[in-house]
Amino acid sequence: MLENTFIDLATFQYQTLWAFILGIVLAFFLGFGMGANDVSNAFGTSVGSKAVTIVQAYILASIFETLGAVLVGHSVTDTMRKSVVDIAIYNDTPKELLLGQVAALGGCSAWLLFATAFSLPVSTTHSLVGATLGFTLLLRGFEGVIWKKIVQIGLLFTRYQ
Repeated sequence: MLENTFIDLATFQYQTLWAFILGIVLAFFLGFGMGANDVSNAFGTSVGSKAVTIVQAYILASIFETLGAVLVGHSVTDTMRKSVVDIAIYNDTPKELLLGQVAALGGCSAWLLFATAFSLPVSTTHSLVGATLGFTLLLRGFEGVIWKKIVQIGLLFTRYQ
């Protein structure tokens, strides 16, 4: 377990700067994997059937993937931030939450790159939910997990498959 001591903000920022930098790098890898996987899933059949050219698919993907992230991305972010795990259980140990989130970014990035390389359609959101659930179960057991939301997310995934 990580220490449960209180430190000032400047010390905390200094001690966790490496995680911030690593998180930025992993977020770019996650974005790359997400874009590669989502675009291939959305436009693979259109390009394969010659309904659009590859250049048209790139243009359409750039426009609509960006619009999707800007217009509805906040609801996914809010769900991940507030509804999967009660983060109040980490109030006394914020480094655990930070390290768990960095691990989730790393795991999801690796999974998306692997899935994309092997042409596996996957859900980035479900990968992040699973990673968040995983590190919380490891660190806190069943405490703080909002099971109702986990079930809702799982049911929505199976509904649209």
